[in-house]
Amino acid sequence: MSLKTIAELSNFYGKDPAYVLAGGGNTSYKDENFLYVKPSGISLASIKEKDFVKMDRKKLGLVFSEKAPESSSEREAFVKQALAAAVCYNSSGRPSVETPLHDAIRYRFVVHLHPAIVNGMTCGKRGREICAALFPESHWVEYTNPGYTLAVKIKSDIANFAKEGLNCPKVIFLQNHGVFVGADTALELKKIYSVIMSKLTSYCRKKNIRADLAAAEEPDREAVAGLAPKLRSWLSQNAGRAAVTSCGYFKVAGGPLTPDHIVYSKSFALSSSSPDKTRIAKFAKANGYKPLVVELPSRAVFCAGESLKDSMTCLSLAKDAALVGQIAEGFGGVNYLSKSQRSFIENWEVESYRKKVGAGSGGSLRNKIVVITGAAQGFGLGIAENLAEAGATVAVCDINMEGAEKAAASICALTGRDYAAFAVSVDVSDESSVEKMADDIVGICGGMDVFIANAGVLKAGPLKDFEKKNWDFVTAINYSGYFLCAKRAAIVMSAQNAEGGQWSDIIQINSKSGLVGSSRNAAYSGGKFGGIGLTQSFALELIEDKIKVNSICPGNFFEGPLWSDPEKGLLVQYLRSGKVPGAKNIADVKKFYEAKIPMGRGCCPGDVARAIIYCVEQAYETGQAIPVTGGQVMLS
Repeated sequence: MSLKTIAELSNFYGKDPAYVLAGGGNTSYKDENFLYVKPSGISLASIKEKDFVKMDRKKLGLVFSEKAPESSSEREAFVKQALAAAVCYNSSGRPSVETPLHDAIRYRFVVHLHPAIVNGMTCGKRGREICAALFPESHWVEYTNPGYTLAVKIKSDIANFAKEGLNCPKVIFLQNHGVFVGADTALELKKIYSVIMSKLTSYCRKKNIRADLAAAEEPDREAVAGLAPKLRSWLSQNAGRAAVTSCGYFKVAGGPLTPDHIVYSKSFALSSSSPDKTRIAKFAKANGYKPLVVELPSRAVFCAGESLKDSMTCLSLAKDAALVGQIAEGFGGVNYLSKSQRSFIENWEVESYRKKVGAGSGGSLRNKIVVITGAAQGFGLGIAENLAEAGATVAVCDINMEGAEKAAASICALTGRDYAAFAVSVDVSDESSVEKMADDIVGICGGMDVFIANAGVLKAGPLKDFEKKNWDFVTAINYSGYFLCAKRAAIVMSAQNAEGGQWSDIIQINSKSGLVGSSRNAAYSGGKFGGIGLTQSFALELIEDKIKVNSICPGNFFEGPLWSDPEKGLLVQYLRSGKVPGAKNIADVKKFYEAKIPMGRGCCPGDVARAIIYCVEQAYETGQAIPVTGGQVMLS
């Protein structure tokens, strides 16, 4: 039951942004023989009982009893090896570097968190003095490098308390780091944290210290549209483009405040009214890294990362750092970490490992921003799922926003990745809606690497009876909608591509009906034929912008709503219009069309996803219409 309790405590605090950011913090439970601790790389919000690392406390004690090497790198290697040796044979995972510290605190449950309001005090120049007045029974630890050094320091302090006949403190505040709370019951531990938060909130209120971040609700959209796509290339850390998330303006922190802030948003931000490649290079030369946070005074703040999850995490930590600094001003001014203190964190292998584990892995589209219209259901959703599983971050765009949000959530659950997908509203037949979709995507992740124009509709019927309103409806979405989307995607892609050597892709999901005529289906087939003409024309024009343009022409997806919807699906439409001679029911219509396919089955989203990946990976292919029809339509 105690292991269940610590898991529940972890989830309770891990899901509350007032206590935890980026899944950070650490928790443990111990009995006489074993310590169960949260491993590196797993968030408090989602940790389960089975995830905790089971440690042999006798073996763990060797970390303190054996003499550690003098050099920092050798000492960390020694601790890493000692911790690994203490992991029980029936457990797995990398124990947190703070594990010895958890063992030293003499209570069954230990929860280490970093609430902004707590760190406002611990990062204040008068923090220790005010802490002593507010929490006289707590223990304050001057800033000490985390890991082995901090564990030894606190173990020594606890031993000294015991010599003086004092109990191990239940609350330990760490300067510029956070707080440890220990207790023998979950109820007591929760009560202690509640008291801490209540007293600090009350103090801030009495001193007129603002405890929420002073920030603009929205960024300057013009500035974001003009700058974010360029920042994707300027701020990239490797061969790929960075994801760049923007937000309303706030005053960024003036320096390094805590280890977590350094790990996820670096020690310093770049503040400039006109950031460009030259300024970023100068910053990198002075600091040894490109900035992850760029402040455009009074207009916007941009945060970068290898993936959308990384940039979102960076934004969370940048906001938290700004809030901590804002609160710390009311605790005697901000106490930034020194150069040696921040350098230790910047070069700490343990934190690099934690960030690496949290990033996860992916396939050939890893971290690419892929935009898919008409992706809330059917073929579009199937494509989105397949590309997300290949590592892409997918913008699920659809006129049905509720459906898009559900689809994005299901993709995140399917892949096990936060921000594997996000929803954006769009009506592809409306130019202003398409422009807003593009602006929204640029605001969320900075740009797009692949745009898939998938949204489509179909109205079937004989020419002599076909109404113009149906003709206009199909054409506005299938033909003009492709034009509008390609236009806006090209504007974004050309801006980001001009700053680097990479290419982008626009891919139209066409149809086999764009390769051969389709009886009693002229509006659909004609629009698809025209779409291939657009693809060839766009491809010739956009070469200079490093944009490849191709169409993929799938066969029939019988299982999707386009075909199978019981009221509006093609199987019903074709039965009613008499397109299939002799067909008496839907099964007859489906059987008729399956018989036309040499491979004997309809096309599936996975078939098209593989063709999309081919288009992206093939550097020497543009202006093509690629059939994915099971042999039903072959190019000549």
